[in-house]
Amino acid sequence: MTETRANAIRKTQDFYAHKKGAKILQHEFGYYSLERWIAEGHIKDQTDLEKQWGADEKGIAQFGGLGWCEVEFSPEFEVKVVEDRGDYELVHDHAGRHVLYFKGRRNGFMPEYVTHPVTDRDSWERNIKWRMDPAHPSREPDPVRMAFMQEMAAQGGMICQGVIGGYMYLRSLVGPEGALYMFYDAPDLVHDMMEAWFNLADPIIARHQTYAPLDELFLAEDICYNGGPLISPDMMREFLFPYYQQLITNIKTRQPDKGLPFIQIDTDGDCRPVIPVYEELGVNYFSPYEVASGCDVVELRKQYPHLLMRGGIDKRELAKGKETIDRMVDRIMPFMAQEGGYIPTCDHGVPEEVAFEDYMHFRQRLKEF
Repeated sequence: MTETRANAIRKTQDFYAHKKGAKILQHEFGYYSLERWIAEGHIKDQTDLEKQWGADEKGIAQFGGLGWCEVEFSPEFEVKVVEDRGDYELVHDHAGRHVLYFKGRRNGFMPEYVTHPVTDRDSWERNIKWRMDPAHPSREPDPVRMAFMQEMAAQGGMICQGVIGGYMYLRSLVGPEGALYMFYDAPDLVHDMMEAWFNLADPIIARHQTYAPLDELFLAEDICYNGGPLISPDMMREFLFPYYQQLITNIKTRQPDKGLPFIQIDTDGDCRPVIPVYEELGVNYFSPYEVASGCDVVELRKQYPHLLMRGGIDKRELAKGKETIDRMVDRIMPFMAQEGGYIPTCDHGVPEEVAFEDYMHFRQRLKEF
């Protein structure tokens, strides 16, 4: 094991152990600023930006295969342009949706989702359900990746399983508005879709656990927006939690000595109303705490001292220059670093409005901690 990996694993273990005063992990959520920084000559296409500013190597490794913003279909839908609309193009995407993009650009912004593949039981059965067969040959584990996961576990790295959360999954199939109607008009269909979610996730995770036991279950949920949760706590408990509870129970049963120490919910928007709801499941880690939605990691740390936290750095403040960045860092970091269990990252990717020199200043300031 290299010294850099050993150091990253130690810092990662300290984060999960909530060790007070430990050196923070130097990570970032992501970048929407790269095109600007390349155009201005600060970096090149091949530049390893995170190596340049001194990011820590990952002390955690994640099993995949179960999606992020969409479930992983096998096979996926064919991606094709279905209509030219001048500056835009309507695309049939890999998840079966019609999506409106800027012509020639499909990343770095929020597109418009025009249609979704499920409107009723027939479209669910015809378009989607058969694509979620856990025994499909394409779902066989990659031997190289499995060997890496075993190596990380043997070295003390944290092992995580990522999976699309139930709400994100339903939203990708029927849309956010369609999901709300379906909870009332076709609850049996919603439960059938969630059973398919569970019946895909559970056997794949069981197979992964034969390679390495899990420390964390990561649910990519995006269940909140600027004004709070997109569905009610009662809807969460009725349509999501039974499947989460069974999955968590099964994971724990397959590794009785370890249990499942950490469960993370990744949600945008104002997560404050759902924190106590998810705690009913044993969730103890949230991200990315969007500041524009009212999430202040300092105040939330005081309210929930036991939670692990990642995010909470205001992307808008990063765009205002070094003095503003310094005020933000000086307000957040002394307290949060001392408390432990916190990874400071931009609250939803570094936007293109952020100047390269200012971002490098921000990263330099974080090295003080």
